[in-house]
Amino acid sequence: MYMAEFKLRFGDRKWYVRRIIEANSLEEAEEMAERYAKAMNKGEVLWELGYVIEAERPLIIGKEELEKLGA
Repeated sequence: MYMAEFKLRFGDRKWYVRRIIEANSLEEAEEMAERYAKAMNKGEVLWELGYVIEAERPLIIGKEELEKLGA
């Protein structure tokens, strides 16, 4: 499982969105994320791929994640 982070732009506004990607390799996940960004760019909001990482527990905040952050 992989997670991609995208930067979205609308005029002078900017924000970030993360999506889970089901793929067999990092390369496949990056390709899928690029295709996704291109497909989403058909509207007024510009999608830019930031990065793709392998994620065992994407978007979960638990004790393990807090310990890694030293919190």
